[in-house]
Amino acid sequence: MKSPRKTFSGSLQTLALALPLTLFASNEASAHVKWFCAYDVSGQPRGLENVLCLNFEWLVGLALVCLMFGCFAEGTPLGTALMNALDRVLGRIRTDTELLVRATVGFFFVSLWGLGGIILTPELKTDLEWISWLQLGLAVCLIWRRTMPITGLGIVFLFAYAVSQYGIFHLADYPVFLGVAAYLILRSLDLTPYGIRALDIVRWTAAVTLMWASVEKWAYPHWTDPLIAANPSMTMGASPELFMQAAGVIEFTLAFALIWTPLVRRTSALILAGVFVSAIFEFGKIDAIGHSGIIVVLLGIAADDVRVKVRVRDTVLAPAWYAASLAGFLLLYYLGHAAIYGGLAELPVI
Repeated sequence: MKSPRKTFSGSLQTLALALPLTLFASNEASAHVKWFCAYDVSGQPRGLENVLCLNFEWLVGLALVCLMFGCFAEGTPLGTALMNALDRVLGRIRTDTELLVRATVGFFFVSLWGLGGIILTPELKTDLEWISWLQLGLAVCLIWRRTMPITGLGIVFLFAYAVSQYGIFHLADYPVFLGVAAYLILRSLDLTPYGIRALDIVRWTAAVTLMWASVEKWAYPHWTDPLIAANPSMTMGASPELFMQAAGVIEFTLAFALIWTPLVRRTSALILAGVFVSAIFEFGKIDAIGHSGIIVVLLGIAADDVRVKVRVRDTVLAPAWYAASLAGFLLLYYLGHAAIYGGLAELPVI
């Protein structure tokens, strides 16, 4: 058992490394590891007793401090000034969000057609030639607003087909595709079911996608070992274990922020978009193609000027909702994996 002095010293070291790691890990670990490294979704994930360690708790605590700072700024003169600045700088993106989504998704599908043998994302391979031509057809349908629903339905079909080939657990990485499909259909038909905007639906699915992906970083940190081995400087002297813990906490926190109050979610979307764009310079065109859709969605979220009155409880309850979301995604991931691949008899031990 570690002495209290060593434990405290290790905790201080974690905090000292946390801030630079948040800046660097979010950049280097933003590439989707399944596109560049070997993986095995059916393999046994790392035990929760190893995930929920002291370093993890310190990183989550630091993330909560940053989240609470954003919540407290909401509604203050500083927060209002930041919102006004975002409105001015991102005004053109806000005006043309739908056009940008159509153009980017069109680029995405044309690129998949050019690469060939891919269903929606680089690691979902297929030998069926008609899949590539279908994706080209979906890109063409984005030229006209009236045919946008065809593209949306096509995305749903491709997602369902990928589930049939690779399983629901694998495709749980990508609910943002269903959000984009809903966005295209609802925007084309000018529908807001139950007062819910199309942009809000895609925002929620983007948040779920990134929160699920962050849990995967904790469950399978070894998937990233080849990337770290090829670029050892990316960990900034930290252990690969701490690096992946930090990357997952950063991603989860920014993803959670997407479902919170306007200033918090707009700031988070801007940071995430910057992270994904910067990763393209490191990982190249596959990363650019694969993340193009979520990047344009994040820019649309950052440009969204809808404001709501922020209540005190929105700030006070932020840590509770964050903790509930963290616990919920961890349990859903591990229970889902045990039920599908390992049997409920192999439930993780905390």
